[in-house]
Amino acid sequence: MTDGTIASIFAGIGPVLDDLEGLYKDVHRHPELSMQEERTAALAAERLQRAGFEVTTGVGKTGVVGVLRNGDGPTVMLRADMDALPVQEQTGLDYASGTDGVMHACGHDMHVAWLAGATGVLAGSRDAWNGTLLALFQPAEETAAGAQAMIDDGLFSRFPKPDVVLGQHVMPAPAGNIGTRAGVITSAADSFEIRLFGRGAHGSMPEASVDPVVMAAATVMRLQTIVSREVAPAQSAVVTIGALQAGTKENVIPDEAVIKLNVRTFDEDVRTHVLDAITRIVEAEAAASRAPKRPEITPLDHYQLVCNDVDATTRVRRAFDEHFGGERVFDIPPISASEDFGSFGSEWGVPSVFWTVGGTDRDAYQRAKDEGRLAELPTNHNPRFAPVVQPTLETGVETLVAAAHAWLGAA
Repeated sequence: MTDGTIASIFAGIGPVLDDLEGLYKDVHRHPELSMQEERTAALAAERLQRAGFEVTTGVGKTGVVGVLRNGDGPTVMLRADMDALPVQEQTGLDYASGTDGVMHACGHDMHVAWLAGATGVLAGSRDAWNGTLLALFQPAEETAAGAQAMIDDGLFSRFPKPDVVLGQHVMPAPAGNIGTRAGVITSAADSFEIRLFGRGAHGSMPEASVDPVVMAAATVMRLQTIVSREVAPAQSAVVTIGALQAGTKENVIPDEAVIKLNVRTFDEDVRTHVLDAITRIVEAEAAASRAPKRPEITPLDHYQLVCNDVDATTRVRRAFDEHFGGERVFDIPPISASEDFGSFGSEWGVPSVFWTVGGTDRDAYQRAKDEGRLAELPTNHNPRFAPVVQPTLETGVETLVAAAHAWLGAA
Protein backbone atom coordinates (compact mmCIF):
# COMPACT_ATOMS: atom_id res chain seq x y z
CA MET A 1 0.00 0.00 0.00
CA THR A 2 1.19 3.54 -0.73
CA ASP A 3 1.28 6.53 1.54
CA GLY A 4 -1.56 7.91 -0.54
CA THR A 5 -3.74 4.98 0.47
CA ILE A 6 -3.55 5.64 4.20
CA ALA A 7 -3.92 9.34 3.45
CA SER A 8 -7.10 8.60 1.53
CA ILE A 9 -8.53 6.75 4.53
CA PHE A 10 -8.02 9.75 6.79
CA ALA A 11 -9.35 12.08 4.11
CA GLY A 12 -12.73 10.44 4.67
CA ILE A 13 -12.74 10.82 8.45
CA GLY A 14 -14.64 14.11 8.51
CA PRO A 15 -18.16 12.82 7.80
CA VAL A 16 -17.74 10.09 10.42
CA LEU A 17 -16.59 12.54 13.08
CA ASP A 18 -19.46 14.93 12.38
CA ASP A 19 -22.01 12.92 14.36
CA LEU A 20 -19.61 11.01 16.63
CA GLU A 21 -19.64 13.72 19.28
CA GLY A 22 -23.38 13.22 19.60
CA LEU A 23 -22.90 9.49 20.16
CA TYR A 24 -20.26 10.13 22.82
CA LYS A 25 -22.45 12.58 24.72
CA ASP A 26 -25.44 10.25 24.42
CA VAL A 27 -23.54 7.33 25.93
CA HIS A 28 -22.13 9.58 28.66
CA ARG A 29 -25.62 10.82 29.50
CA HIS A 30 -26.96 7.25 29.73
CA PRO A 31 -24.33 5.22 31.64
CA GLU A 32 -24.95 1.55 32.40
CA LEU A 33 -23.27 -0.62 35.01
CA SER A 34 -21.39 -3.84 34.27
CA MET A 35 -23.49 -6.49 32.51
CA GLN A 36 -26.34 -3.99 32.18
CA GLU A 37 -25.07 -2.27 28.99
CA GLU A 38 -28.20 -3.02 26.94
CA ARG A 39 -28.74 0.47 25.53
CA THR A 40 -25.06 1.08 24.84
CA ALA A 41 -24.77 -2.30 23.12
CA ALA A 42 -27.76 -1.49 20.93
CA LEU A 43 -26.17 1.79 19.84
CA ALA A 44 -22.90 0.00 19.03
CA ALA A 45 -24.71 -2.73 17.08
CA GLU A 46 -26.66 -0.16 15.09
CA ARG A 47 -23.44 1.63 14.11
CA LEU A 48 -21.81 -1.61 12.99
CA GLN A 49 -24.86 -2.66 10.99
CA ARG A 50 -24.99 0.73 9.30
CA ALA A 51 -21.33 0.29 8.31
CA GLY A 52 -21.98 -3.12 6.74
CA PHE A 53 -20.63 -5.43 9.46
CA GLU A 54 -22.03 -8.86 10.26
CA VAL A 55 -23.26 -8.20 13.80
CA THR A 56 -23.79 -10.59 16.70
CA THR A 57 -25.28 -9.29 19.93
CA GLY A 58 -25.62 -10.83 23.37
CA VAL A 59 -22.10 -12.31 23.39
CA GLY A 60 -21.20 -12.77 27.06
CA LYS A 61 -24.67 -11.33 27.89
CA THR A 62 -24.33 -7.80 26.52
CA GLY A 63 -21.23 -7.92 24.32
CA VAL A 64 -21.35 -7.03 20.62
CA VAL A 65 -19.12 -8.47 17.89
CA GLY A 66 -18.94 -7.13 14.35
CA VAL A 67 -17.15 -8.80 11.44
CA LEU A 68 -16.28 -7.01 8.19
CA ARG A 69 -14.68 -9.23 5.55
CA ASN A 70 -12.79 -7.43 2.80
CA GLY A 71 -10.91 -10.01 0.81
CA ASP A 72 -7.80 -11.98 1.65
CA GLY A 73 -5.49 -10.66 4.31
CA PRO A 74 -4.89 -10.47 8.05
CA THR A 75 -7.62 -10.39 10.68
CA VAL A 76 -7.39 -7.46 13.11
CA MET A 77 -9.46 -7.20 16.30
CA LEU A 78 -10.31 -3.79 17.78
CA ARG A 79 -11.80 -3.74 21.28
CA ALA A 80 -13.69 -1.17 23.36
CA ASP A 81 -15.26 -1.62 26.79
CA MET A 82 -18.71 -0.18 27.55
CA ASP A 83 -19.53 -0.21 31.28
CA ALA A 84 -19.83 2.68 33.71
CA LEU A 85 -19.18 2.93 37.45
CA PRO A 86 -21.34 3.38 40.58
CA VAL A 87 -20.12 6.98 40.99
CA GLN A 88 -22.19 10.17 41.44
CA GLU A 89 -21.10 12.57 38.70
CA GLN A 90 -19.79 16.00 39.73
CA THR A 91 -18.54 17.37 36.40
CA GLY A 92 -21.25 19.96 35.83
CA LEU A 93 -21.34 19.07 32.13
CA ASP A 94 -24.49 19.85 30.19
CA TYR A 95 -24.46 16.21 29.08
CA ALA A 96 -23.78 14.81 32.57
CA SER A 97 -25.18 11.45 33.61
CA GLY A 98 -28.95 11.30 33.90
CA THR A 99 -28.76 8.20 36.09
CA ASP A 100 -28.40 8.86 39.79
CA GLY A 101 -25.27 7.30 41.26
CA VAL A 102 -23.93 5.99 37.94
CA MET A 103 -21.29 7.69 35.79
CA HIS A 104 -18.82 7.04 33.00
CA ALA A 105 -15.99 7.97 35.37
CA CYS A 106 -13.41 5.79 33.60
CA GLY A 107 -13.91 6.95 30.01
CA HIS A 108 -15.50 3.86 28.48
CA ASP A 109 -18.05 6.14 26.78
CA MET A 110 -15.12 7.63 24.86
CA HIS A 111 -13.92 4.12 24.02
CA VAL A 112 -17.31 3.24 22.54
CA ALA A 113 -17.29 6.36 20.39
CA TRP A 114 -13.70 5.71 19.27
CA LEU A 115 -14.47 2.21 18.04
CA ALA A 116 -17.73 3.25 16.42
CA GLY A 117 -15.85 5.97 14.57
CA ALA A 118 -12.91 3.78 13.53
CA THR A 119 -15.16 1.05 12.17
CA GLY A 120 -17.10 3.65 10.19
CA VAL A 121 -13.92 5.11 8.70
CA LEU A 122 -12.50 1.72 7.72
CA ALA A 123 -15.83 0.49 6.34
CA GLY A 124 -16.01 3.57 4.16
CA SER A 125 -12.53 3.04 2.68
CA ARG A 126 -12.50 -0.67 1.79
CA ASP A 127 -10.53 -0.03 -1.38
CA ALA A 128 -7.55 0.98 0.81
CA TRP A 129 -7.12 -2.27 2.78
CA ASN A 130 -7.57 -6.01 2.62
CA GLY A 131 -8.43 -8.57 5.29
CA THR A 132 -11.00 -8.96 8.04
CA LEU A 133 -11.90 -6.44 10.71
CA LEU A 134 -13.23 -7.81 14.01
CA ALA A 135 -14.85 -5.13 16.21
CA LEU A 136 -15.62 -6.06 19.80
CA PHE A 137 -17.67 -3.99 22.25
CA GLN A 138 -17.05 -5.61 25.63
CA PRO A 139 -19.16 -5.44 28.80
CA ALA A 140 -18.07 -5.48 32.44
CA GLU A 141 -14.43 -4.47 32.31
CA GLU A 142 -14.86 -2.79 35.68
CA THR A 143 -15.67 -6.11 37.36
CA ALA A 144 -13.05 -8.16 35.49
CA ALA A 145 -15.92 -10.31 34.21
CA GLY A 146 -16.62 -9.08 30.68
CA ALA A 147 -13.71 -10.45 28.68
CA GLN A 148 -14.05 -13.87 30.29
CA ALA A 149 -17.81 -13.85 29.77
CA MET A 150 -17.35 -13.33 26.03
CA ILE A 151 -14.67 -16.02 25.93
CA ASP A 152 -16.92 -18.44 27.82
CA ASP A 153 -19.72 -17.67 25.35
CA GLY A 154 -17.68 -19.08 22.49
CA LEU A 155 -15.86 -15.99 21.26
CA PHE A 156 -12.92 -18.06 20.01
CA SER A 157 -15.03 -20.63 18.19
CA ARG A 158 -17.75 -18.38 16.78
CA PHE A 159 -15.60 -15.67 15.22
CA PRO A 160 -12.42 -15.43 13.10
CA LYS A 161 -9.15 -15.73 14.99
CA PRO A 162 -7.28 -12.42 14.76
CA ASP A 163 -3.63 -12.00 13.87
CA VAL A 164 -3.41 -9.14 16.38
CA VAL A 165 -5.62 -7.67 19.12
CA LEU A 166 -5.60 -3.88 19.55
CA GLY A 167 -7.03 -1.64 22.27
CA GLN A 168 -6.60 1.70 24.00
CA HIS A 169 -7.66 3.73 27.04
CA VAL A 170 -8.26 7.42 27.70
CA MET A 171 -6.04 8.71 30.51
CA PRO A 172 -5.39 12.00 32.39
CA ALA A 173 -2.59 13.14 30.08
CA PRO A 174 -2.56 16.07 27.64
CA ALA A 175 -5.38 15.62 25.13
CA GLY A 176 -4.16 14.22 21.84
CA ASN A 177 -0.98 12.68 23.24
CA ILE A 178 -0.45 8.95 22.77
CA GLY A 179 1.47 6.68 25.14
CA THR A 180 2.97 3.33 24.14
CA ARG A 181 5.38 0.77 25.55
CA ALA A 182 6.53 -2.75 24.76
CA GLY A 183 6.15 -5.36 27.47
CA VAL A 184 4.04 -4.95 30.60
CA ILE A 185 1.82 -1.86 30.35
CA THR A 186 -0.83 -2.42 33.06
CA SER A 187 -0.57 -4.21 36.37
CA ALA A 188 -2.08 -7.40 37.64
CA ALA A 189 -4.79 -6.72 40.22
CA ASP A 190 -6.28 -8.88 42.95
CA SER A 191 -9.13 -7.89 45.24
CA PHE A 192 -10.21 -9.65 48.42
CA GLU A 193 -12.76 -9.47 51.20
CA ILE A 194 -11.40 -10.41 54.62
CA ARG A 195 -13.85 -11.29 57.39
CA LEU A 196 -12.43 -11.15 60.91
CA PHE A 197 -14.31 -12.86 63.74
CA GLY A 198 -14.42 -11.59 67.33
CA ARG A 199 -16.81 -11.84 70.26
CA GLY A 200 -19.21 -9.02 70.90
CA ALA A 201 -19.81 -7.34 74.25
CA HIS A 202 -21.01 -4.15 75.89
CA GLY A 203 -18.62 -1.25 75.42
CA SER A 204 -18.29 -1.00 79.20
CA MET A 205 -17.05 -4.58 79.47
CA PRO A 206 -14.21 -4.95 76.94
CA GLU A 207 -12.71 -7.82 78.94
CA ALA A 208 -15.65 -9.98 77.88
CA SER A 209 -14.97 -9.36 74.20
CA VAL A 210 -12.59 -10.25 71.45
CA ASP A 211 -12.67 -6.89 69.74
CA PRO A 212 -12.68 -7.25 65.91
CA VAL A 213 -12.30 -3.48 65.49
CA VAL A 214 -8.91 -3.51 67.20
CA MET A 215 -8.05 -6.71 65.31
CA ALA A 216 -8.97 -5.04 62.00
CA ALA A 217 -7.04 -1.85 62.83
CA ALA A 218 -3.91 -3.82 63.68
CA THR A 219 -4.31 -5.86 60.51
CA VAL A 220 -4.64 -2.76 58.33
CA MET A 221 -1.50 -1.21 59.79
CA ARG A 222 0.49 -4.41 59.44
CA LEU A 223 -0.67 -4.93 55.83
CA GLN A 224 0.84 -1.55 54.95
CA THR A 225 4.29 -2.87 55.85
CA ILE A 226 4.25 -5.46 53.06
CA VAL A 227 5.28 -3.00 50.36
CA SER A 228 7.60 -0.94 52.55
CA ARG A 229 9.39 -3.87 54.22
CA GLU A 230 8.92 -6.97 52.07
CA VAL A 231 9.08 -5.71 48.47
CA ALA A 232 12.50 -4.67 47.16
CA PRO A 233 12.88 -1.00 46.21
CA ALA A 234 13.58 -2.01 42.59
CA GLN A 235 10.26 -3.85 42.48
CA SER A 236 6.79 -2.37 42.66
CA ALA A 237 3.50 -3.18 44.38
CA VAL A 238 0.47 -1.40 45.81
CA VAL A 239 -1.70 -2.62 48.68
CA THR A 240 -4.83 -0.51 49.17
CA ILE A 241 -7.42 -0.94 51.91
CA GLY A 242 -10.57 0.37 50.28
CA ALA A 243 -13.10 -0.52 52.97
CA LEU A 244 -13.10 -1.22 56.70
CA GLN A 245 -16.52 -1.99 58.13
CA ALA A 246 -17.43 -2.94 61.69
CA GLY A 247 -20.15 -2.27 64.22
CA THR A 248 -23.33 -0.19 64.34
CA LYS A 249 -23.23 1.68 67.67
CA GLU A 250 -20.58 3.44 69.72
CA ASN A 251 -21.08 1.37 72.89
CA VAL A 252 -21.39 -2.05 71.30
CA ILE A 253 -18.31 -4.13 70.50
CA PRO A 254 -19.34 -6.12 67.39
CA ASP A 255 -18.79 -9.75 66.52
CA GLU A 256 -17.16 -9.17 63.13
CA ALA A 257 -15.17 -6.74 61.00
CA VAL A 258 -14.74 -6.72 57.23
CA ILE A 259 -11.75 -5.45 55.28
CA LYS A 260 -11.76 -5.07 51.50
CA LEU A 261 -8.42 -4.63 49.83
CA ASN A 262 -6.83 -4.38 46.41
CA VAL A 263 -3.33 -5.40 45.30
CA ARG A 264 -1.44 -4.22 42.19
CA THR A 265 1.76 -5.90 40.98
CA PHE A 266 3.89 -6.01 37.84
CA ASP A 267 5.75 -9.26 38.42
CA GLU A 268 4.36 -12.73 39.12
CA ASP A 269 6.93 -13.54 41.82
CA VAL A 270 6.16 -10.26 43.60
CA ARG A 271 2.44 -10.97 43.30
CA THR A 272 2.84 -14.41 44.87
CA HIS A 273 4.89 -12.97 47.74
CA VAL A 274 2.41 -10.17 48.45
CA LEU A 275 -0.62 -12.48 48.41
CA ASP A 276 1.12 -14.96 50.71
CA ALA A 277 2.07 -12.12 53.05
CA ILE A 278 -1.55 -10.95 53.23
CA THR A 279 -2.69 -14.40 54.32
CA ARG A 280 0.15 -14.68 56.82
CA ILE A 281 -0.53 -11.29 58.42
CA VAL A 282 -4.31 -11.65 58.54
CA GLU A 283 -4.13 -15.04 60.21
CA ALA A 284 -1.38 -13.96 62.64
CA GLU A 285 -3.25 -10.86 63.78
CA ALA A 286 -6.38 -12.94 64.33
CA ALA A 287 -4.41 -15.44 66.39
CA ALA A 288 -2.77 -12.64 68.39
CA SER A 289 -6.22 -11.25 69.18
CA ARG A 290 -7.51 -14.66 70.36
CA ALA A 291 -10.11 -14.77 67.58
CA PRO A 292 -12.64 -17.57 68.15
CA LYS A 293 -12.22 -18.76 64.53
CA ARG A 294 -9.85 -18.26 61.63
CA PRO A 295 -10.52 -15.33 59.33
CA GLU A 296 -12.11 -15.85 55.93
CA ILE A 297 -10.26 -14.48 52.89
CA THR A 298 -12.49 -14.42 49.80
CA PRO A 299 -11.21 -13.41 46.33
CA LEU A 300 -13.40 -10.79 44.64
CA ASP A 301 -11.75 -10.37 41.24
CA HIS A 302 -8.47 -10.75 39.37
CA TYR A 303 -6.96 -8.91 36.42
CA GLN A 304 -3.91 -10.40 34.76
CA LEU A 305 -0.97 -8.38 33.50
CA VAL A 306 -1.44 -6.73 30.13
CA CYS A 307 1.80 -7.36 28.24
CA ASN A 308 2.34 -5.77 24.83
CA ASP A 309 4.01 -7.94 22.21
CA VAL A 310 7.35 -6.33 21.32
CA ASP A 311 7.20 -6.78 17.53
CA ALA A 312 3.54 -5.79 17.28
CA THR A 313 4.13 -2.73 19.48
CA THR A 314 7.02 -1.66 17.26
CA ARG A 315 4.69 -1.90 14.28
CA VAL A 316 1.98 0.16 15.96
CA ARG A 317 4.47 2.77 17.17
CA ARG A 318 5.84 3.16 13.66
CA ALA A 319 2.31 3.74 12.33
CA PHE A 320 1.66 6.36 15.02
CA ASP A 321 4.93 8.18 14.38
CA GLU A 322 4.22 8.30 10.65
CA HIS A 323 0.70 9.65 11.12
CA PHE A 324 0.97 11.91 14.18
CA GLY A 325 4.65 12.81 14.22
CA GLY A 326 7.05 12.16 17.08
CA GLU A 327 5.93 15.18 19.13
CA ARG A 328 2.61 13.51 20.09
CA VAL A 329 3.75 9.91 20.68
CA PHE A 330 5.60 9.03 23.88
CA ASP A 331 7.11 6.05 25.66
CA ILE A 332 5.36 5.61 28.99
CA PRO A 333 6.16 3.60 32.14
CA PRO A 334 3.91 0.74 33.28
CA ILE A 335 0.54 1.89 34.58
CA SER A 336 -0.67 0.71 37.99
CA ALA A 337 -4.25 0.54 36.72
CA SER A 338 -5.48 -2.85 35.51
CA GLU A 339 -7.41 -4.19 32.52
CA ASP A 340 -8.97 -7.46 31.34
CA PHE A 341 -7.99 -6.60 27.74
CA GLY A 342 -5.05 -8.99 28.02
CA SER A 343 -7.37 -11.98 28.27
CA PHE A 344 -8.13 -11.90 24.55
CA GLY A 345 -4.58 -12.11 23.27
CA SER A 346 -3.35 -14.58 25.88
CA GLU A 347 -6.32 -16.93 25.49
CA TRP A 348 -6.23 -16.69 21.70
CA GLY A 349 -2.45 -17.08 21.62
CA VAL A 350 -1.92 -14.01 19.42
CA PRO A 351 0.01 -10.76 19.96
CA SER A 352 -1.82 -7.81 21.48
CA VAL A 353 -1.03 -4.11 21.83
CA PHE A 354 -2.62 -1.66 24.27
CA TRP A 355 -1.88 2.07 24.40
CA THR A 356 -3.17 5.28 26.00
CA VAL A 357 -4.69 8.48 24.64
CA GLY A 358 -4.63 11.68 26.69
CA GLY A 359 -7.94 13.36 27.47
CA THR A 360 -7.07 16.30 29.75
CA ASP A 361 -7.30 19.85 28.43
CA ARG A 362 -3.75 20.69 27.35
CA ASP A 363 -3.70 24.20 28.86
CA ALA A 364 -5.15 22.98 32.16
CA TYR A 365 -2.61 20.17 32.27
CA GLN A 366 0.31 22.53 31.61
CA ARG A 367 -0.86 25.00 34.27
CA ALA A 368 -1.19 22.21 36.82
CA LYS A 369 2.27 20.95 35.90
CA ASP A 370 3.84 24.41 36.18
CA GLU A 371 2.20 24.93 39.59
CA GLY A 372 3.03 21.46 40.92
CA ARG A 373 -0.64 20.45 41.03
CA LEU A 374 -0.76 17.50 38.64
CA ALA A 375 -1.97 15.24 41.45
CA GLU A 376 -5.06 17.46 41.79
CA LEU A 377 -6.29 16.85 38.23
CA PRO A 378 -9.26 14.46 38.10
CA THR A 379 -8.17 10.93 37.24
CA ASN A 380 -10.14 7.97 35.99
CA HIS A 381 -12.77 6.89 38.57
CA ASN A 382 -12.97 10.42 39.98
CA PRO A 383 -16.50 11.96 39.98
CA ARG A 384 -15.05 15.01 38.16
CA PHE A 385 -13.27 13.01 35.42
CA ALA A 386 -14.34 14.48 32.08
CA PRO A 387 -12.12 14.16 29.00
CA VAL A 388 -12.29 17.13 26.66
CA VAL A 389 -14.23 16.02 23.61
CA GLN A 390 -11.70 17.29 21.09
CA PRO A 391 -9.00 16.45 20.21
CA THR A 392 -9.57 13.36 22.37
CA LEU A 393 -12.35 11.96 20.19
CA GLU A 394 -10.59 12.48 16.88
CA THR A 395 -7.25 11.21 18.19
CA GLY A 396 -8.74 7.95 19.46
CA VAL A 397 -10.42 7.23 16.14
CA GLU A 398 -7.21 7.95 14.26
CA THR A 399 -5.07 5.74 16.52
CA LEU A 400 -7.35 2.75 15.96
CA VAL A 401 -7.42 3.32 12.21
CA ALA A 402 -3.66 3.80 11.94
CA ALA A 403 -2.90 0.74 14.07
CA ALA A 404 -5.36 -1.48 12.17
CA HIS A 405 -3.99 -0.30 8.83
CA ALA A 406 -0.50 -1.34 9.91
CA TRP A 407 -1.73 -4.89 9.29
CA LEU A 408 -4.65 -4.51 6.91
CA GLY A 409 -2.77 -2.15 4.62
CA ALA A 410 0.21 -4.47 4.28
CA ALA A 411 -1.56 -7.06 2.13
